[in-house]
Amino acid sequence: GVMGDLTETAKKEGWDKSVPAALQKFSVYDGKWVAAPVNVHSVNWLWINKAVMDKIGGTEPKSFDDLIALLDKAKAAGVIPLALGGQNWQEATMFDSIVLSTGGPEFYKKAFNDLDEESLKSDTMKKSFDNLAKIVKYVDPNFSGRDWNLATAMVIKGDALVQVMGDWAKGEFVAAKKTPDKDFLCYRFPGTDGSVVYNSDMFGMFNVPDDRKAAQVALATATLSKSFQSAFNVVKGSVPARTDVPDTDFDACGKKGIA
Repeated sequence: GVMGDLTETAKKEGWDKSVPAALQKFSVYDGKWVAAPVNVHSVNWLWINKAVMDKIGGTEPKSFDDLIALLDKAKAAGVIPLALGGQNWQEATMFDSIVLSTGGPEFYKKAFNDLDEESLKSDTMKKSFDNLAKIVKYVDPNFSGRDWNLATAMVIKGDALVQVMGDWAKGEFVAAKKTPDKDFLCYRFPGTDGSVVYNSDMFGMFNVPDDRKAAQVALATATLSKSFQSAFNVVKGSVPARTDVPDTDFDACGKKGIA
């Protein structure tokens, strides 16, 4: 086939035991390892400017209603409550968290993984859309077409209180030399504690001539080494694609993600 075979390397290095089964669904095909997972990104996060949060007397929202009340506080204080880019994927990313919060993980899986018609047409899904309609009222007038990192910058600068975005947003805070719990706060989207909506970057390995296979194996081995998994994901905002990497070098948000 088109894809290469990393199974020998995977067996030698114990990928079956260190890489979560959820990722192996995508990195293993027909019993063969065809990709080296780089990270795990989780989607259901709130990113909050701490100075603005302190100014308005806000606290961590534990429910969707709490989040709306928090956004109301920001609005009353003259701060843009929600930083959002009006692009389809950004709104869909936020909707992911809303559906998980509204219906719980089993409903989410039925609706989005199984495409269960009853779930998709249910009152719970209608309520999820209602909640989406509620929250988008808190964006600024210029949100349309804004790139996600520019929305993150609004939170970093204190122009907006919160962004709902995957943990790649943390990379922007790190690049701006900001520190968790001092400059910004990271919370799971209210109502989703204990659940993770995730995606993963992977290096898919193609079937290459024999003289290139050693380099391919070297790349795969380096990618899944504990040292790379830690160093890369500390900066990227994601968490390691293997379960045996210590969280020693990760900041408070990284530790939350790994937990």
